Amino acid sequence: MNEFTKDLWSNIKSYYDSFIDVFPRLVMAILVFTFLLFVANRARDVFSRKLTEKMDDPLLARFLARIIKAIIVVISLMVVFKILGLGDIAAGLITGASVSAVVIGFAFKDIGENFLSGIILAFNRPFRIGDTVELDGIKGKVVALDMRTTHMKSFDGKDIYIPNASVIKNPVLNYTIDGFMRQEFILGLDYGSDVDGAIDIVKKEMMQVDGLLTDRGKAPTVHISDLNTSTLDLTVHYWLDTFDTKFPGTTIRTNAINRVLIALEEAGFYLPGEVIELKNYNSKEITTGAKAQSETA
Repeated sequence: MNEFTKDLWSNIKSYYDSFIDVFPRLVMAILVFTFLLFVANRARDVFSRKLTEKMDDPLLARFLARIIKAIIVVISLMVVFKILGLGDIAAGLITGASVSAVVIGFAFKDIGENFLSGIILAFNRPFRIGDTVELDGIKGKVVALDMRTTHMKSFDGKDIYIPNASVIKNPVLNYTIDGFMRQEFILGLDYGSDVDGAIDIVKKEMMQVDGLLTDRGKAPTVHISDLNTSTLDLTVHYWLDTFDTKFPGTTIRTNAINRVLIALEEAGFYLPGEVIELKNYNSKEITTGAKAQSETA
């Protein structure tokens, strides 16, 4: 009994000595981890707010902020292990995590590629939610961006999900990122028309169309663009403010063309259709389809 009591007391004393030896490091590790955890939470809040302001995508901003917090927490645990003298355990955890990451990376290569592409797009995005873009040959409005795909809505109402990796690798055409978009239409005048007079009329009418930009160097312009077989073509360029949702682009285009056509017709300008010229090289009678059908009947 005395021997048992002596061994028990010896072990308790040994544990006590070990505890006294590690206690300062334990207190230091708890204080450091508490401080770093506070830093992680603050970093998450700050990054979430800043990313939301920059990306206009709260869900994605919060997700990225959580990733940043997780990274800081992992680093904090490594520091705590080091303070406690458990550096070998920390190194083993890092090694195991690295091997697991490599295995998972090979198994889910496409998912990982799209995930990283989504993060790149979140920080350096060539478009915003609601922009009219052309991605991978598909044109539409951007609806959302998640970790794997970019969600677009085509103009005929289709929902399109494009892998983020394709967005990164291919050219992106953004028609509305700066708020300006240029459109055009063509008018065909009869040869011999007063071109300068027609241009003046078109410019005057275009300046009266609601929704068109007439300042900031974006006033409508008209120029001769082509000499066709039966018409002298004028191309009319005009600019829209894509941030102004009061006037849809299709409505503006319809109103502009309608005003110009009416004004030119009232001024006496002739807008001919396509003329087809037939030449008879063999001195034979040229029979039209209608005449041929009457003769057959």
